[in-house]
Amino acid sequence: MGKVRNSKTSLRKEQRKKEAEYINDLERRIEEYDPKTSKAVFFKDLPISDATLKGLKEASFVKLTEIQRDSIPVSLKNRDVLGAAKTGSGKTLAFLVPVLEKLYRARWTEFDGLGALIISPTRELAMQIYEVLTKIGGHTSFSAGLVIGGKDVKFESERISRINILIGTPGRILQHMDQAVGLNTDNLQMLVLDEADRCLDMGFKKTLDAIVSNLPPSRQTLLFSATQSQSLDDLTRLSLTDYQTVGAPKSAHADNGENGLSTPETLQQSYITVELADKLDILFSFIKTHLKSKMIVFLSSSKQVHFVYETFRKMQPGISLMHLHGRQKQTARTETLDKFSRAQQVCLIATDVVARGIDFPGVDWVIQVDCPEDVDTYIHRVGRSARYGKRGKSLIMLTPREQEGFLKRLKTKNIEPNLLTIKQSKKKSIKPQLQSLLFKDPELKYLGQKAFISYVRSIYIQKDKEVFKFEDLPTEEFAQSLGLPGAPKIKIKGMKAIERAKTLKNTSRQLLSLSKTSEDGEPINEKTREVKTKYDKMFGRKNQTVLSEHYLNITKSNAQEDEDENFMTVKRQNHKLNEDELPELTVPTSKRSIKKALSKKASLSSKGNATKMVFDDEGTAHPVYELEGEEEFHKKGSAESQKKEFLEKETKVMAAVDSDDKKLAKEKRQEKKRKRLEAMRREMEAELAEEYSDEAETVAQLGTGNLSDDMEDDYESDSDENGRQSKKHKSVNYKRHAAVVEDHGDFIEVEEPHTLEDLESLTARLIES
Repeated sequence: MGKVRNSKTSLRKEQRKKEAEYINDLERRIEEYDPKTSKAVFFKDLPISDATLKGLKEASFVKLTEIQRDSIPVSLKNRDVLGAAKTGSGKTLAFLVPVLEKLYRARWTEFDGLGALIISPTRELAMQIYEVLTKIGGHTSFSAGLVIGGKDVKFESERISRINILIGTPGRILQHMDQAVGLNTDNLQMLVLDEADRCLDMGFKKTLDAIVSNLPPSRQTLLFSATQSQSLDDLTRLSLTDYQTVGAPKSAHADNGENGLSTPETLQQSYITVELADKLDILFSFIKTHLKSKMIVFLSSSKQVHFVYETFRKMQPGISLMHLHGRQKQTARTETLDKFSRAQQVCLIATDVVARGIDFPGVDWVIQVDCPEDVDTYIHRVGRSARYGKRGKSLIMLTPREQEGFLKRLKTKNIEPNLLTIKQSKKKSIKPQLQSLLFKDPELKYLGQKAFISYVRSIYIQKDKEVFKFEDLPTEEFAQSLGLPGAPKIKIKGMKAIERAKTLKNTSRQLLSLSKTSEDGEPINEKTREVKTKYDKMFGRKNQTVLSEHYLNITKSNAQEDEDENFMTVKRQNHKLNEDELPELTVPTSKRSIKKALSKKASLSSKGNATKMVFDDEGTAHPVYELEGEEEFHKKGSAESQKKEFLEKETKVMAAVDSDDKKLAKEKRQEKKRKRLEAMRREMEAELAEEYSDEAETVAQLGTGNLSDDMEDDYESDSDENGRQSKKHKSVNYKRHAAVVEDHGDFIEVEEPHTLEDLESLTARLIES
């Protein structure tokens, strides 16, 4: 037994010794590797472990991209990296491979805690990073976890202490740092920021600063994005002092004629000049003419996405429609991502939540209906197409006010899209259909009003005033293009509320609720500073239908919306009336005025009647009764000919109606006669039954079996002295056709007859006997 134990111990020592020698050899290879002289083509040419190479090969990652070839060797040497590369170039593997290699060379185990932290600005991108990590890290012993908003916090907290590689969004990561007991970042080896420029902007500034303050300064930091922020303030916040820039954009005046590293060379970029009020018409016409394509349509706000999706879905353009924005539940967002990735012919209407890093296979078109806030956002949007060397197309709609300024911004990054012209034959206006839809459905009208407000707000908060000119917005025309009867009046709040709204938008709701609790842990109402119980919340709920508080804010502006959500509210002007301005109301005294006030007809004679409108199939409004024009009347012929034609037509109609009336009257007379004969028949049967019971004699009624024929025999035709025929009713002698059987000692036993058929059968038997 002791020998077996010793052999196992010696075997483990031998394995650890071999692993230590292998890691030392790997360290030596990394130290000797020079990226400038050793231009690797495949992953196997890099000094990385066999376990990582095996996982990459099984996931079909064999050949290196440019950003991977330049950044991975630098990251392996424990240097901080600031990486920038065009979209679809494989930046995810550029930081996942160094993460796995660093923990492998450090012999990291589950008992060492958190070793690497990867932060992504969106949930969808975090999920994609996690999926790639599980594919290539199958042969390693590290544990990985994904923490994003919309998931069960308790479920994540119970397992987060055993995670070596943590991937998540800033708000949820900070929440676990504040709440989870088992999350310890003291031994963190590497921090990765994917889409670093978005993580470092104003919305995530406070959250990211709080996360970094909990991390050790001795860590290695990797920053990757298609558009990189290199401001000294941002780099200092992340403790980047000795870093190396990889994949820096080439000069805009490069001699090779390429468009630099901003966008892929296989991407065909175009733009059109269109008025704001015609954008939805152009979009719908574009979708109708590209039904065999897979496209993404970008809008500036979730309210616009919701409105366009609901209205286009009712108008049925002929292609499957999907929508995705940050206001959806996480399950719905995940399901939409999966369906869109697998679909071949589909249109996804989305906000910038899917503009960064998401790898959608086979996207043919990227349509930007609303102008992006800057060139970086433009680059990320168009990067959803033409990924990994494949071909793709993009189209951006610019208003005449935006065109000059934004094209100038694009030219600074060596991006010059081609101008396209719109074929008027392919263009179709959908304004009447939208007006009809909003007229019939109040909820769609509510969505249209919210979409209008959100777009105006997005223009107001833009920093680039040379491109986005708030004062020149054609609000009335834009409202009519959405199907609204008029532009809602908007009250704009200060810029401080805007900045606070953007900051709170990216803050964890759970952290906000924790900061607003009493000493007992109960939530506090900020207005009354009173503790609210669950019963108070239950009775405080309001209707969530179209007549909810949000809808009343749109129509009546009875209450102000939350500052973090809507810093613009509809304000009704001049709602206070002075008593001096009110007309004098007096009771009518004369009989004529009293009658006029009480009579609807008399009142309408002076004030006029309301005009009722109807909508045709195209959504155009018409009066219920329309008068024909004089020219159209004369085109149909003279008045006499039209009169004659009308009378002939009406005569035919009346003749047909008269024929139907005569037929109906005849059927009614026949039915009345049938009912009268049926009543007489029942009366005769009753008399026969009574006669048999009283006289105790067998009597049979002979005849044809048809009561109507028998009744005709009761009439005889007599001729009077003038030769005219007259029918005279004969007296009915029931015993004329009766057969009586006398009792001579013999008798026939029969059942009591109930109908005429029974009597006929009995008569036949009596005659035969």
